[in-house]
Amino acid sequence: MALGSPTVVAFPGRRPEQVGFTREELTRILDVYGRMVAAGQWRDYAMDFTRDTATFAAFVRHAERPQARLEKRPSLRGKQGMWTLFGEHGQVLKRGHELPGVLAPIERRLLKAVDN
Repeated sequence: MALGSPTVVAFPGRRPEQVGFTREELTRILDVYGRMVAAGQWRDYAMDFTRDTATFAAFVRHAERPQARLEKRPSLRGKQGMWTLFGEHGQVLKRGHELPGVLAPIERRLLKAVDN
């Protein structure tokens, strides 16, 4: 393990109490969120951390359903990828092993919003 790399290590044979985002992941997510706020697309967000998943949800208004929900589920790392992007109605928009690729549909929508 390199110096300065934040890593949480559970005791042998024990799972961590909850899944979270690393600093780099959260920086990338909040960067996209900030640009969507600046473009007038989003106004609020929420995060949820459970034993199995870490979730980031972005809202147009806080009382509505999230317009986008990003989920990190490490148990799927070896299968379809631990990252999933869900749309407003719960449909899977993108799955993958790498966060930037999963955020691509939001990035494309952001480019459209800026061009208009």
